[in-house]
Amino acid sequence: MVLNRKKIIFPLLHVLVWLILISMPYLLSQGQNVDSPVVPKVLISTWVPLFSYAIIFYSNYLIFIDRFFFNKKTLLFFVINIVLITVLVWSNHELKDYLIQLIIPGDNPPRRPPRTIFWYLDFLGSIVPLAFSIALKTTEKWMKTEAMQKETMNVRLQSEIQHLKYQLQPHFFFNALNTIYSMVDHHPESAKKTIHSLGKLMRYLLYDTETEKVPLQKEIDFMTQYIELMKLRFSDKIKISYSFPEVVPNIKIVPLLFITLIENTFKHGVTASTSSDLSFNLELKETHLTFTATNPNTPKNNSDKSGSGIGLENLKKRLQLLYPNQHHFDYKVEDGIFTAILTLEI
Repeated sequence: MVLNRKKIIFPLLHVLVWLILISMPYLLSQGQNVDSPVVPKVLISTWVPLFSYAIIFYSNYLIFIDRFFFNKKTLLFFVINIVLITVLVWSNHELKDYLIQLIIPGDNPPRRPPRTIFWYLDFLGSIVPLAFSIALKTTEKWMKTEAMQKETMNVRLQSEIQHLKYQLQPHFFFNALNTIYSMVDHHPESAKKTIHSLGKLMRYLLYDTETEKVPLQKEIDFMTQYIELMKLRFSDKIKISYSFPEVVPNIKIVPLLFITLIENTFKHGVTASTSSDLSFNLELKETHLTFTATNPNTPKNNSDKSGSGIGLENLKKRLQLLYPNQHHFDYKVEDGIFTAILTLEI
């Protein structure tokens, strides 16, 4: 649609400009005596060069610049234009004299400076449409190049975002399956319920998150179900609390950003030997959405393979791509407590 508009607008602009240039001498001569020979002389002296300027402009704009100038045949390009301008300047003088004699027979022009001066001035004047055609064509080429670069960048970013997203989903399923595996022998009924819950989560991951953004309420429901699923895995030593808005406005966010922090909390904040307090909090203040996750700082050793290790780095990359200059992500350890805070501008 945009290209079709440009194809229509650009020719109309060209026609409008030339109509203005052609009509201007006629409009300026309206105050003159119609019978005066000055009027046709002015029109002839103006319209004939305009015709040659149009030839110079469009021969370069449509043919010579693309074929020679942009193909680094600069010398040939300027030689062709020098020959073209020379022929047109000579033709202008001959044609103007012929038309004046034809329209005003017997007209004896007053003595004027040598013809070489007019040749020199007309030659310089003919360089203007040449320069303008180069400038316009170069600008159009630059705009097309910029548009292509933006399109290429957009495709690359979308591809990278999809790659990061596909990394996240197996990571999520891996952790969820670990939860079910730990329950099968000792709590088979709970394992069945967990599989059912996992099915709902998978449906959200595979279908609802295919869109660029999802309603905030759906993302909250997804996080709630995941936290409830993880509660089934851990003993009473683990205290898990979360606070999400009960009334959610109709806003949309990029999916699966906060789940990374939740997974990271369960991975690094839970040990079999000690009790742990995990908390998740989501706050909405005007145009900012802030998610906070806290857990005891108990980093895994190198032999622990409970996760693919892509979590926070994946999240950082996604935020840079999806919320450039519209997010703040930070994490810290104080008094043995790891806290991650993510704020989004919505």
